[in-house]
Amino acid sequence: MATPKAAASEKQIPAPPLSKRALAGEAHGFRRKMVGKVIKAKMAKTVVVEVITSHRDALYGKYLRNRDRYKAHDETNQYKVGDQVEIQEHRPISKDKRFIVVRLVKKFVEE
Repeated sequence: MATPKAAASEKQIPAPPLSKRALAGEAHGFRRKMVGKVIKAKMAKTVVVEVITSHRDALYGKYLRNRDRYKAHDETNQYKVGDQVEIQEHRPISKDKRFIVVRLVKKFVEE
């Protein structure tokens, strides 16, 4: 007769079910995406993107603009000042860079 300890070791433990993200092919969790304008492009493989968001003040109802600047990774140095780009959260690339440029939304045209 098998002891309870031996019987427990013979029992197979089922694998945990795959999450919805794993089934969809997404390797990472939610990553913020924002659209902004390139305001500086003088660093190597880095652009500074200014993202302007607006929100309504809870007490007074006035719409306020919030301006944030993010350093984003640009591997090919293809984005220039004035371009509208989409940036996405990423693991830390350097001391200040936590975003990568995903795509060009609108090219800047000088008149």
